Order: sequence, then C-alpha cells, then structure tokens
Amino acid sequence: MRWLVRTRSSSNSHQHLFLSSTAMAMCSSFCPHIPNSLRQKPIFSFPRKPLISISFKVFSSQALSPTNASAKADGSPTRVGFLGLGIMGTPMAQNLIKAGCDVTVWNRTKSKCDPLISLGAKFKPSAEEVAAYCDVTFAMLADPESALDVACGKHGAASGIGPGKGYVDVSTVDVATSKLINGHIKATGASFLEAPVSGSKKPAEDGQLIFLTAGDKSLYDTVSPLLDIMGKSRFYLGDVGNGAAMKLVVNMIMGSMMASFSEGLILSEKVGLDPDVLVEVVAQGAISAPMYKLKGPSMTKSLYPTAFPLKHQQKDLRLALGLAESVSQSTPIAAAANELYKVAKTYGLSDHDFSAVIEALKAKQ
Repeated sequence: MRWLVRTRSSSNSHQHLFLSSTAMAMCSSFCPHIPNSLRQKPIFSFPRKPLISISFKVFSSQALSPTNASAKADGSPTRVGFLGLGIMGTPMAQNLIKAGCDVTVWNRTKSKCDPLISLGAKFKPSAEEVAAYCDVTFAMLADPESALDVACGKHGAASGIGPGKGYVDVSTVDVATSKLINGHIKATGASFLEAPVSGSKKPAEDGQLIFLTAGDKSLYDTVSPLLDIMGKSRFYLGDVGNGAAMKLVVNMIMGSMMASFSEGLILSEKVGLDPDVLVEVVAQGAISAPMYKLKGPSMTKSLYPTAFPLKHQQKDLRLALGLAESVSQSTPIAAAANELYKVAKTYGLSDHDFSAVIEALKAKQ
C-alpha cells in the first residue's frame, strides 16, 4: 500500500493521511467508529512556531524510547545534536536553540560552532560523541562524501549512536548514499530518517524550509515538532531513498529553470530590452516564480550573494542525472543545464550563488 503524509503550515496545522480508496474502504469495514467522548485525548500538543522569548519543552526524552537511558524523569527537553554548521546548518541549529531546545553541536571547523555556543549550545569534539550524548542527532553536510564520512567514518555518528536514539540526515545526497548511511545507523539499533530540505539560506534563517522525509515512521513522528521549528511544511514519503530522490528531482528542476532564466535575461539585453523590465513582466505572468523575483534584480546587476552555492547546484544536477540514468529516463534539458554549471565552475564561480551561472553565458558571447 502506497501512502503519503503531508503537513502544511497554517494557524491550525494538522497532518493529513492520504490512503488509497481500497485502504480507506478496508478501514471503514474493519474499524468501528469511536465516539468523540471515548477518544483518548492527546497528552500534549506543540505550537508550530514558538515565540523566541519563551523557553518551552519541545518533547520529552521518553517520547523517543521508553528504554532510553538519557530520558529525564522531569520531562526536560530532549538532547538534540547538530552536525555540520555551514550556510544551512547554522541557522537551522540557531532556530532550535532559540526555541528552547537543548542543542549540542559539532563541525569539522570548530570556530563555526562558537556563535552557537554563545547562544547556549553545548559542544562535543566529534560526531561520535554528539550522537552518544544526544537522543536525536541532525546532520547537514555539503555532499554525499561528507555525509557518509560524518555518519560512518572514523569517530562518526554510527560509532556513538545506539538503541533508543535517532539520526536524521538533512543533507542532499544520492539514494545509494542515503541507504548506505541508513544501514550503518540501523545496525547499531538506532532509528534513521532522511530529511533533505527544499530551501536555501533565507528560508533556513526564517524557519521556512520544506522537509522531504523518508525512513523510520516512529522517528518522523517524534522529531516532527523539531522539523516544525525549522520548516514550514514536511512530507513523509515512505521508504529510505524516496526523500533523497524527491530532493534531487526538485533541484534538477530548479537548476534548469535558472539556466533558462539566465538565457532570457541575456537575450533581452542583446535585443535592446531592459532586463529589469523582463524581471517585472515575468513576475506578473503565468511563469512567475519566487526564485525569479528574488534573484532577478541582483542578476541584472551582476551580483550573486551566496544563498545556495553554484557548486552544490551542479552537484545536485549530476546526482539527478545519475538517478535518471538508473531508470533509463531521458533528461536532455537537465543535462544541458549541468554542462553550463560546469563551465561556470571553471570560471571560479563555485562558491558564488547558483544564479552566477549567467556568467557562463556571458563568457560565450
């Protein structure tokens, strides 16, 4: 049975469980209706976005596992680990800290931990020690190689994690890497959830990310309040690998859109039109996209403040093309876009925002 859990933000956020018509019929046939008066009331509920000025308990350590030795009898906040404090990881961890979570951080460059420590985070000198100390550990790494090393390498999280604990990888990796990390984590008795995010620096800062999750459903249910602090919506997609695949498809579309938008900006200027006016026209039409409205004004001025590094966009295109190849799916537009990003990297634009891909087109003139 295929199923999907999807949550959207609103003043009255709820989860919706979409079942096939067959499953719904089976449920109505075998499950008697329970009167509202007899239904069990929830023990507690979570506000979707806490006020920063209020310290509150996100969820009890007992919620993760009744056998978890680190669970506190007084119901104090779960110990949350965060590995990887780059453009995305830092604001995500900051939002957890500001919401009152007990956060412990680690990064390969220790100095990147200092701003979070000043906000109240604890520090451990290795991913292994963070995973051993915390009930649930998040990881936001730059690429599959880094994600695998931090999870499974020497002094990696898998060396410290164990039964009753959870590992949530929010990095963007390929399906094979996510499944490999899942295998190592599950072998320790811990739970695993892949949860790559759709969104860049500003959404991460504003707690407006979209989580594309797959894996252990009980862990998903447990960490949902934390995901809601860092994001505006979350999707549960079933088995490990589905989250990674969804993220690659999304970023493949995004990279191709940016390449096409860049071509349009250059062509408009070439034929004597004002690119800034093109940005306005696009913003009011059927092809309007927040990305165009956000990136367009700076692109016309040849400014590319980094929200999503170009090298990461090219990496995601490469991984998406590999995913397509694995199922013999033709992706000619994404393949052409990937080549353009590769050219942009040769011009030293890897660490610029991915909108700098337009410079590769200018160089061809």
